[in-house]
Amino acid sequence: MSEPVSRRDLILDKAAQLFASKGVSATTVREIADSVGLLSCSLYHHFESKDAIVDELLRSYLDDLRSRYKAVTAEDLDPRAKFDRLVHASLETVEAHPYATEIYQNDFKLLVEQPRFRYLQSSASETRRTWLDILNQGKDEGVFRSDIDPQVLYRIIRDVVWMSVRWYKRTASYGLRQLADDCTSILLDGVSIKHPAKRTARAKR
Repeated sequence: MSEPVSRRDLILDKAAQLFASKGVSATTVREIADSVGLLSCSLYHHFESKDAIVDELLRSYLDDLRSRYKAVTAEDLDPRAKFDRLVHASLETVEAHPYATEIYQNDFKLLVEQPRFRYLQSSASETRRTWLDILNQGKDEGVFRSDIDPQVLYRIIRDVVWMSVRWYKRTASYGLRQLADDCTSILLDGVSIKHPAKRTARAKR
């Protein structure tokens, strides 16, 4: 038997859905209160402000991501294996926090300008460093390409992985592991089928 959802958790869930679909600035406290059957004034018994709700959603999301990334980087793995594990950890976090992921992607620039949310910048920098460390390690070891700036590679990887929140839905035939494998394969191996090099006309002669 599942445990009943607390009013606080219900507020967080409903607010997250509203923030993800409408944006933080366009969502009002009254809309959040209405979504859980409360008066606006009653909502303040649970949260001091709308920003406090956003803060809790994003901190939970980023704490989870940080924990998963630390677990990956602590493993003794080669760069390719770590790359795969980071992709999987990222997608697991997206699946666990779909609305918070959307809020982060959509409203980062708006929120980071506010003192309360300045930590978003340091969190983004920490995530970027984690990926760049592995990309640079792979480059130094001759595993990853050296002709593309790791900063550019990171931005491509970031968009492929995090934008999946806007379209991916787990199904019985296509689970998260398959998505992670496909992302890793495309990002590291591309989409071209590898054929043996054709002999040139001169070589044939």
